[in-house]
Amino acid sequence: MSVVRVVCAHDCPDMCSLLAHVEDGKLVRITGDPKQPYTAGYACAKVNRDAELVHSAERIATPLRRTGIKGGRSFTSIGWDEALDEIVDKWQAIIAKFGPSALLGYAYSAHQGQMNRGVPLGLFHALGSSRLIAGTVCDTCCETAWDMTLGPVGGVDPETIDDSDLIISWGCDLTAVNVHLWTRIEQLRRKRPIMLICIDPRRSRTAERCDWHIATRIGTDAALALGVMHVLVRDGLCDDASLKEHTLGFDKLKADVLPRFTPVRTAEITGLTVEDVERFAAVFARARTPFIRLGEGMTRLARGGQAVRAVCVLPALTGAYGRRGGGALLMTASAFELNYNAIRKPSGPVSPRLVNHLRLGEALLDLTDPPIRGLFIAGNNPAVTCPDAGKVRRGLHREDLFTVVHDPFLTMTARYADIVLPATTYLETEDFYRSYGSYYMQYAPRAVTPQGEAWSNLRLTQALAQRMGLTDPIFRMTERDLLKELFTHATGRCAELEVDTIERAGPIKVAPSDAQEFHTPSRKLEIFSQRLWDAGLSPLPDWQEDPDEARDAARWPLRLLTAPGYFQAHTTYEAVRFLRRREGRPFCVLHPDDARARALTHGQLVRLFNDRATVRLALRISDEVPPGIVLVPGQRTDPNDEAGTVNMLCSDRYTDIGAGATYQSTFLDVAAESNDCLRRDGRRDTR
Repeated sequence: MSVVRVVCAHDCPDMCSLLAHVEDGKLVRITGDPKQPYTAGYACAKVNRDAELVHSAERIATPLRRTGIKGGRSFTSIGWDEALDEIVDKWQAIIAKFGPSALLGYAYSAHQGQMNRGVPLGLFHALGSSRLIAGTVCDTCCETAWDMTLGPVGGVDPETIDDSDLIISWGCDLTAVNVHLWTRIEQLRRKRPIMLICIDPRRSRTAERCDWHIATRIGTDAALALGVMHVLVRDGLCDDASLKEHTLGFDKLKADVLPRFTPVRTAEITGLTVEDVERFAAVFARARTPFIRLGEGMTRLARGGQAVRAVCVLPALTGAYGRRGGGALLMTASAFELNYNAIRKPSGPVSPRLVNHLRLGEALLDLTDPPIRGLFIAGNNPAVTCPDAGKVRRGLHREDLFTVVHDPFLTMTARYADIVLPATTYLETEDFYRSYGSYYMQYAPRAVTPQGEAWSNLRLTQALAQRMGLTDPIFRMTERDLLKELFTHATGRCAELEVDTIERAGPIKVAPSDAQEFHTPSRKLEIFSQRLWDAGLSPLPDWQEDPDEARDAARWPLRLLTAPGYFQAHTTYEAVRFLRRREGRPFCVLHPDDARARALTHGQLVRLFNDRATVRLALRISDEVPPGIVLVPGQRTDPNDEAGTVNMLCSDRYTDIGAGATYQSTFLDVAAESNDCLRRDGRRDTR
C-alpha cells in the first residue's frame, strides 16, 4: 500500500492536509496528515468517506449526450472526440451569429484547486464571453463589507487563540463548517478556563457546547454589536488611544448611531433581555484579546453587509486588533497575494459583460443583445444552489440554450445539459491549494488515476481552448508551469517564497503579523467608509428594519433559516450513501409550538410554501429553533420530481453590500402534505 500526501479540495475553510492510502490503484481510505499543524492529523466525518466518492457506482463513466427532455434522465454515451467536436461546433456557430457574449462559462467551488478552478475562467475570458460574478450566492456580501472596513486582508490567525481570553462564534456553527478550529478550542479549554459564546438564532451543536448561547433574532446581529458599543461608550470602556491611532470615523459613529442603541432598544430588536445585553457588553469589555469567528451565513439577508461591518468594528473599540489572539476572523484568502489573473485572465476584453451568479435564472430568461445561447458549468450545481432555483431551471429548460456540464455525477443541473462530461474528483487531479480559514497553502499530486473516462477541469479546458484556436500559453502548460505563473509577480509574503520548493514542501504557512493590518485607503479600520458613501450607501455601521422584510413578515408567519447539514452540507456529498443515511431524508425543523398550531407530527411530510414555490420535506420537531422559524439544513437535491428544493422559496434580491444572496430574507408557511412523495430511506426517487 502506498500513501500519498494530498489536500482536501472541498469548499471548506479548513483546507485539510490528507493522506490517501492507495492499494492496487484503488483509494482505500483517507486520513488526516499529522504533519499539518492546523488540521492536526484528522479528517472530518464527510471527507474520511471520500474513497466512496471516488469509487462510487453513481459516477458518470463516459461523455453523455441528451436524448430526452431537458431535466430528465435520458442520455446516451458518446466518445470524447465526438463530444468535443460538438461543443466546439456549437460554440463557434453561436459566436459567429451572436458574438462571444452569448456564451457564459464558469467553474466554482466544488474544486478549490487554483488550476482546476482558475484555468476554466481563463478560457472564457480569453474567448471574450460573458463572465459570471461568482460567489454572490455565498460570500460577496460579507467579503465586500469586510474589505470596506478592514481592507482586503485576512483576520486573526486562528492558531493564535492560545492567547485569546474570550472566544465568540458569531453566526458560525464551528462543529459543522470549521471543525479543526473547534478542536483547537476544545484543547485550549482543557488547559485553562476561557469563556466560549455562541451567537446564533438556533441552538446548533456548537451552541449546545458553549458556555453561553445568545439566541438573537435572524438579521439583528448589527443591532447587538451596536448595543454593546453603546454600553462601552456609556461606561468609559473604550481604548481611546487605539481608536484615535487605528480607526477612522469613530466620532461620527458615537454621535450619529450609537445613541439609538440603548440596551432597552437593543433588547427589543434582538429578542434578548436587557440583562443579557448588559452582561454581554461587560464580558466583552473585560477581555483584552477577544477572538470573534464570523460566519458568512449571518450576511445572507437584506442588511447582511451592515451586520459584518458592525461586528468587525466591535473589537476596535477595546484595542483588541492590536494584540495577538484578539480581533475578528472572517476569511483569510486575501493574505495569499498570488498572480491569479495570470491564469484567470490570460487575454480578452478589459470589461466583459457580467452576470451575477445569484441571478443566473434571470440572465438565462431575460438577457438580450445578445441572449445567452451557450452555457458551460463545472464545479457547481446552480439548479439546486442558486436562489429562486425554479427560475434557474426554467432558464436551463430552454431548447435554444446549448448547455455543457462537467461533473463527476449526474446532478440536477446536469440533467438539463445537452452534453455531460465526466469530471475527476480532486483526488484524481494535481493542483495547488490555498485555505480561506487559515494561513496555509499546499501543492498536491493526484492520489489515483482518473476513474473511467473522467477528465480534470484543467485537461478539458486546455483541450477546448486549443480546438477553439486560442494561443495563450496557459492552455498548453503543465501544472508545474502554471504554479510558476501564479507566483510570478506575486506580492506580500507569497513573493518571498522559492517557487521551485513549493511542490515538495507540504503545507506552507503565510503567517500574518500578530497585530491586525488594515489595507483600506486610509490604512486604518474605516468605521466611516467614504467608498460606501460615494456608492450611495450608509457609510457607518447601522441597523434598520428592512421594509420588504417587514412587509413579508406581516404576510407570512414563518421565516426561513438555512444552515449547513452535518453530513450533507451540499450536493457534493450526495453520492456517498453512508452520508445520505446519516443525514436522513431532506427535512425541515419546526418548534413544537409551531407544529402544534398546525397539527403537525414528527416525521410527517409537509409543504413549505410562499408565492414563489412549494417544497415538500420531512418534518422534525425540535426546540433547537425558536418559534417563528423553519430551519432547513443543507442544500439537497429534490428527492423526486414533485418535492422541489429549498432555494426555490428564496428570491434573487440583493444584499445591501456586495450584491449577494438573501436566503435568510425568506418568509413562508408550513402545512401538512397528504401525498408522501419522498422515499423513506432518503434516497432520490428515480421513477
